[in-house]
Amino acid sequence: MKIELNATLREHNTFGFDVSAQYLVHLTEVVDVPELIQKAQKDNVPWQIFGGGSNLVLAKDLAGYTGLMEIKGRQLLKESATHFYIEAMAGESWHELVRWSLENNYDGLENLALIPGTVGAAPIQNIGAYGLELAQVFDSLCAFDTLSNKFIKLSKEQCDFSYRNSVFKKQPGRYVVVSVCFALSKEWKANLSYAELNKAFQGQEKVSAKDIFEKVCSIRQAKLPDPQVIGNAGSFFHNPVVGYQQHLELKKQFPLLVSYPTDASNLEGDWKLAAGWLIDQCGFKGQRQGHVGVYEKQALVLVNHGAGTGLELLGLADAIKQKVKETFGVSLTIEPIIYQ
Repeated sequence: MKIELNATLREHNTFGFDVSAQYLVHLTEVVDVPELIQKAQKDNVPWQIFGGGSNLVLAKDLAGYTGLMEIKGRQLLKESATHFYIEAMAGESWHELVRWSLENNYDGLENLALIPGTVGAAPIQNIGAYGLELAQVFDSLCAFDTLSNKFIKLSKEQCDFSYRNSVFKKQPGRYVVVSVCFALSKEWKANLSYAELNKAFQGQEKVSAKDIFEKVCSIRQAKLPDPQVIGNAGSFFHNPVVGYQQHLELKKQFPLLVSYPTDASNLEGDWKLAAGWLIDQCGFKGQRQGHVGVYEKQALVLVNHGAGTGLELLGLADAIKQKVKETFGVSLTIEPIIYQ
């Protein structure tokens, strides 16, 4: 277990904010996890564990121990008559897992291609994109429980998944995910429920998982900036959910409102609003405030133009939230985890 003192985290968060960690710990073995936590408890200092840093806003230097999840490995764990069960360790790149699964004909993760970050971070916010959520292909995971000081296995029910949420968000700091198991159906069917995907493959008789993978990658690359080029964390705000009545009133006032029913079979239930559209209507798209700004191609993405700080970014986020609330009466929630 390698430990660095007062190390910069600039390369370990996709915004590229230059803050430091008092102790930076490289976690390469499963046993390193309880060891880091025990060290922090013994020294009576805080601790946190990061994956790819793609869902973080670091607005201050971090005291105590900061672990980098670097535990690697992936395998076909088992198979049944109906499913392949693949396991990946928490430090694996999410996108590389998707690519590897398709290369080995374990189809089912392709709609989640090119989502940044690590496998261990994926269940925390129940990642989702292009018509698929992680919960739909999830089997179980192994985590270190800091309450019982034991490694435990958690089922889908115990993870309590919902839209961009889970038990890991509801009880922050309790669990450290070390591996995740996915159940992928042997009777694969193309998931074209997302309108843009459906349109892309209209009239095409056969659509393979690799076709979907490539299309999702090209759509994402066209919409979202590469963090290697311009610092960002992808979507910065959750798409807000409103009740049927509020949606009706908003649609009357704003006929071009972009929205989707949360349940396609119940149009009188809750509706999800496109946060990017709301922000765009408030005039923020392409705007710059100091060294940070709103991406010109997608208003849902906030960016660091190079010398920005986490505090600058949070100031911009607050201005956006306030204007959206004033204009639409809707509250936006920040998606990344904030350290300030």
